[in-house]
Amino acid sequence: MRRSNKDRTEATRQTLMDHARELFVERGYNETATPDIVAAAGVTRGALYHHFADKRDLFLAVIDREAERVAADIAAATGEAASARDALVRGITAYFDAMAAPGRSRLLLLDGPAIMGLESGRSTDRDHAEASLRDGLEAYFRETGSDLAGLEPLTSMLSAAFDRAVLAIAAGESREAYEQAIIRLIEGLVTQLPR
Repeated sequence: MRRSNKDRTEATRQTLMDHARELFVERGYNETATPDIVAAAGVTRGALYHHFADKRDLFLAVIDREAERVAADIAAATGEAASARDALVRGITAYFDAMAAPGRSRLLLLDGPAIMGLESGRSTDRDHAEASLRDGLEAYFRETGSDLAGLEPLTSMLSAAFDRAVLAIAAGESREAYEQAIIRLIEGLVTQLPR
């Protein structure tokens, strides 16, 4: 069966993103050149520029896709939870699982913010993993009867703690210790919140 132009176009776009991701992880953004990407993908430079304005645009698409995958993994893990607390704990585990994908922490936590700029990187996080965290915290706070005042800054600060934990784990520190510390931190906060 012949594929439609739309299918071929999407396949080429995904191929470019897949090969660019590999090179960005292996070499870093600055050391990856567009001729290397098109050679690895087996397409022409024209095909790259048909789908992406430039290397930075391609990098941003890779970052966005990675962030979407993290959020999707969290959503899949929390969907059948028996309680808001259970969903939050499952979401924590799913986040650490998702961020363990080879190269993901480098892309999303190191190179992404450096290339995209702090605000653009924060926006991507707010739209994906941090949005999942906020939803989980809100449900847990409601379940425990806790006051929701200050949820936004609290979510932002906890998101930073998650990211720091991922970098520590990537550097060889104990995932279990960080996962348990995050859970204890959140549970400790709930006990201190006004009701």
